Amino acid sequence: MANFSKPTVPRFSVDVYQNEFLPEGGREVSAIVTVTSTGGGTSGATGIPGYAGGGTAGVVIMVDCSGSMDYPATKMRGAREATAAAVDTLRDGTSFAVVAGTHVAKEVYPGNGRLAVADDRTRAEAKQALRSLSAGGGTAIGTWLRLTDRLLSSADLAIRHGILLTDGRNEHESPEELRAALDACAGRFTCDARGVGTDWEVKEVTGIASALLGTADIVADPAGLAADFTTMMEQAMGKGVADVALRLWTPVGVEIGFVKQVAPTVEDLTGRRTEAGPRAGDYPTGSWGDESRDYHVSVRVPQAAVGQEMLAARVSLIAPDPAGGDPRPLSQGLVRAVWTDDLAMSTSINPQVAHYTGQAELADVIQQGLDARKTGDRDGATAKLGRAVQLAAASGNADTAKLLSKVVDVVDAATGTVRLKAKVAEADEMTLETRSTKTVRVKR
Repeated sequence: MANFSKPTVPRFSVDVYQNEFLPEGGREVSAIVTVTSTGGGTSGATGIPGYAGGGTAGVVIMVDCSGSMDYPATKMRGAREATAAAVDTLRDGTSFAVVAGTHVAKEVYPGNGRLAVADDRTRAEAKQALRSLSAGGGTAIGTWLRLTDRLLSSADLAIRHGILLTDGRNEHESPEELRAALDACAGRFTCDARGVGTDWEVKEVTGIASALLGTADIVADPAGLAADFTTMMEQAMGKGVADVALRLWTPVGVEIGFVKQVAPTVEDLTGRRTEAGPRAGDYPTGSWGDESRDYHVSVRVPQAAVGQEMLAARVSLIAPDPAGGDPRPLSQGLVRAVWTDDLAMSTSINPQVAHYTGQAELADVIQQGLDARKTGDRDGATAKLGRAVQLAAASGNADTAKLLSKVVDVVDAATGTVRLKAKVAEADEMTLETRSTKTVRVKR
């Protein structure tokens, strides 16, 4: 079991990085918004007084028990060991359950549609129950998610989190059924998803994590599951505030281009906006511990003459009021626009904006390059993956550069000159695709 100190109250800060200067008639304003949460999370915080989030955490572990988990048998064994390691990491007082997923979802522990409360006894009971897990049946992930939602809804919880492990494709329900389950669960709990081996579909697993504001990754070797599950559970135990939203208010005449999370991963939030009053909208960010994330906000302002200035947007962090009243901002930052005839000032690109624009392009060209490679378009794949190598090198994204080098032979990283490798291990290609959205922070 992880050790946690006495809970403290997390504090949020918002910092805005931009070049606010525009040429006469200029309209495009971009800013990087850095949100930092400190003093909570891994130090044991359980929420902000007066806000939703001031209570206990609940975690449901979904373990794939479909027939393919027996091939090889190390997958099922690794899944049992990993789940046991995750259970050992549960903090005392955390509500939890274990679900076995096949073409149906079954409660493994504690059963009867409820959650257990973690202590020495329940952790031991859960690990005993894991011994009964065996492989057999199909895969219908939507049913796992819906059961998890019901279980997490059975208790009054501040933090609601799922951990999902699968080794195969979602073959026993339609894509529409999975999408309906994700839509039903979105905003109700967050979920980290992991694919073990190489027989699963990357876009399915990353799509689950994206919809439920969690992380996605590959564990190619089942022997690595226990360490990965332990890390995931430690991170889940470190969350202190749930249901935090990024609220963007804009003056009359300002149009929103996009809102994206750009660190630690690229995630486009533009389409997830919910209206929050006149000219204001909320973008979900999920749960927070001790961490920092970067967001790229792009707006289009009305034309103006030299010497004029305006507030282009106000960015706030919002947590819901448990009493149902209007939430107060946890912190806020301002995005400005100032028109100038100084060419040097108006054409200078803010380093943070430039960096994350490149990181978003890096994620896009990796996906495009891998898709082209799968369809046999070698020229297209070479061009896109070459551009990815160039961007990774220029931005110092060493982890992505290393993954790219397993798919292409790099002739010249600076110019993006590469050759496709004749043979690529499936695990290497899937790892690159799964981790393509991971970014490196800008050096300030």
